[in-house]
Amino acid sequence: MDKLVIRGGKRLKGSVTVSGSKNAALPIMAATLLAPGEHILRNVPHLRDVSTMGRLIANLGAGFLLEKKKAILDCSEIKHYEAPYDLVSTMRASVLVLGPLVSRLGKAKVSLPGGCAIGARPINLHLMGLEKMGATITLDSGYVIAKAKKLKGASIYFDIPTVTGTENIMMAAVLAEGRTLIENAAREPEVVDLANALISMGAKIKGAGESVIEVDGVKKLKPLRHAVIPDRIETGTFMAIAGITGGDITIKNCRVEHLDAVVNKLKDTGMEFRQVPRGVRVIGPERLKAVSTTTMPYPGFPTDMQAQLMAMMCRAEGASVISEKIFENRFMHVAELKRMGADITIEGGIATIKGVKKLTGAPLMATDLRASASLIVAALAAEGETSVKRIYHLDRGYERIEEKLKSLGADITREKE
Repeated sequence: MDKLVIRGGKRLKGSVTVSGSKNAALPIMAATLLAPGEHILRNVPHLRDVSTMGRLIANLGAGFLLEKKKAILDCSEIKHYEAPYDLVSTMRASVLVLGPLVSRLGKAKVSLPGGCAIGARPINLHLMGLEKMGATITLDSGYVIAKAKKLKGASIYFDIPTVTGTENIMMAAVLAEGRTLIENAAREPEVVDLANALISMGAKIKGAGESVIEVDGVKKLKPLRHAVIPDRIETGTFMAIAGITGGDITIKNCRVEHLDAVVNKLKDTGMEFRQVPRGVRVIGPERLKAVSTTTMPYPGFPTDMQAQLMAMMCRAEGASVISEKIFENRFMHVAELKRMGADITIEGGIATIKGVKKLTGAPLMATDLRASASLIVAALAAEGETSVKRIYHLDRGYERIEEKLKSLGADITREKE
């Protein structure tokens, strides 16, 4: 396994280009199962999760090729309908093949994804939606088996907004008979990007990005031609890096409008944002001011930026309170930040952070994707050397992260453990 070794304390400056969004690419890759033919998806990041989804789709009988920033998927023949445990267990997003398979083949057998390091993320809302559309659902030996001769439009209300649930039902609905209403739908930009991809295939979808999505089923779809949106969480992570290092970073190929809640919060820390063509220039202050926040579904402050903001607040002037409302177990980075000298106390889902004048490098262990990012953010501002182990978590969501940081002047190397 690899680790990252970082010698912090440098003011990072320069420009960096954001990769395509993993969380947009994965559902769109699953959507290619809906239509025979060759699909071409551009601005695709080279990440472990993307490769896993490609392997899963190939396992179903499709062709898959990832070259440079382009994925080519040939879904002319889908011979199988089972998503096996060994693939689903490594990536929860694998459950996104459930809706497309039932919609196209009339059946799907998908392993239950199980738990997750940051908390349980059950798929009961996905199954409820499919049942309302006429599918019969059975559970057998850890697998969901869904069958339907033909899905039919239905009114589906989610008790809580679910991104993958919204995406799964939207994909199932595009070939269903009649109209489907998805109420209390997730509003994330990745949901909108999937809807735009489906519309380019001939789907009839209205309201993506709002709380009610309306889908009128069509008889068939055509192959996909689509470019994935930039990764808003990678964009936010580089904003955090500019802030904590007092840096001056121009972030290219990003959609700042997807990060309104993050930008507004970071402005309160004393950071400066200047619009540039197809990007933003971010300038960090001499010392950050403490801010507090609560994670919420989009358009609120994203849970995927909570750990990075916490790392920033470890060096801020004053005390911060961060309340985690999305996942019940998403403070596992706290113990590692405290090893660097951070002053953090946890009570339930609330973290109180008292800013310290300096963080000190230490050997650290990553526990999940965004926790990994927070340790990198902190290490870049810490005195001395930090090693971060288990960075396979980081490689799931950040493409060539050490190369991008080196281009900004960071002293960072990837080494074998």
